[in-house]
Amino acid sequence: MSNCKNIIFFLLAALALTACTNTNESMKNCENEKLELSFTAEQAAWMSAIACDEAKGDLVALESAIHNGLEAELTVSQIKEALSQLYAYTGFPRSLNALGVLQRVIGDRQAKGVKVIMGEDANPLSDDYDALKEGTRVQTQLVGKAFEYEFAPATDYYLKAHLFGDIFARDNLTYADRELVTVSALSGLEGVEPQLKAHIAGARNMGVSEEQLQGIVVALAANGLLNEAGRLAKNYEELSTSNSPTSLNSQPSTLNLPWPQGKPNSAYAQYFVGQSFLQPYFGGVANVTFEPRCRNNWHVHHGAVQVLICVSGKGWYQEWNKPAVALTPGTVIAIPEGVKHWHGAAADSWMQHLAIHTQEQPGATNEWLEPVSDKQYNQLIAF
Repeated sequence: MSNCKNIIFFLLAALALTACTNTNESMKNCENEKLELSFTAEQAAWMSAIACDEAKGDLVALESAIHNGLEAELTVSQIKEALSQLYAYTGFPRSLNALGVLQRVIGDRQAKGVKVIMGEDANPLSDDYDALKEGTRVQTQLVGKAFEYEFAPATDYYLKAHLFGDIFARDNLTYADRELVTVSALSGLEGVEPQLKAHIAGARNMGVSEEQLQGIVVALAANGLLNEAGRLAKNYEELSTSNSPTSLNSQPSTLNLPWPQGKPNSAYAQYFVGQSFLQPYFGGVANVTFEPRCRNNWHVHHGAVQVLICVSGKGWYQEWNKPAVALTPGTVIAIPEGVKHWHGAAADSWMQHLAIHTQEQPGATNEWLEPVSDKQYNQLIAF
């Protein structure tokens, strides 16, 4: 009998050890999963638009973005969680208004028999969950070091225990998801650049890749949130660890440009002085890279407005019979339909800009005209 008890004891001990090991491994895997986006690229794009529209208080645009997000199979749980989280960044009134729009959209779609994926709500926290302790850990990971807001201890507590403890602990969005939502929303607000920069850095620490951060800029631009895309591009560039080289002898293959260079723009090479490269994105957005002194010919867009958002380097935009305008990261240029113009890099810098056509009419065309001569170009003053 005693031997049987000993055997049972050792079996139970072995099972307990195995369970403990599996639990630790499971927790490690779970933690790693929190540092990855759970969205597809399309879902991430619509979530960015949803968050930015919420921050701006644009309920008409928000309704459209929510419809499109649901079509992309974002779940109600994911969207609701994002809008709930944003009260901490944009205030309760806008968060509650946005949740009301989501509720109305769900009702409309269900009444019409249109597919809605509800998704799973967050799992309940354990009875012994310590929000302050866990929130301090999460905040430290996001910031990259321990952070104490000694000037306002109450605010420090709210940030740790409530925002990063209670809210970030809800597992229907990952840490990476939450930072994508936050960066997208802060891009929609004026005057919060320090927080925007902090959360761009925080997004990196929480597993959001450079490509995914750039995808937020593209998503905002594709959804007509042009100034917001420019704001994010400017702050992203200022935080970027990659600097565009200024040497005229640099070879494109050795460049460490912050945005993808793309392939040689061969189809339009005849309309450019110098070498350019093209990287297409979704939503009709394209990134164009210009080597130093590269510029396109004078040209006119018929039946469309073209928007340029400079994302890296320095360049120029000029309309016929008007002074040239400097392009730096974050500069947004809306080119009226029918206006003769050109754009390109500065003499001492590579330049990258996003280009998108808006208000496009059927049969819209580009009319390519004469090159920008060296004489014209050399009159520009370096900056």
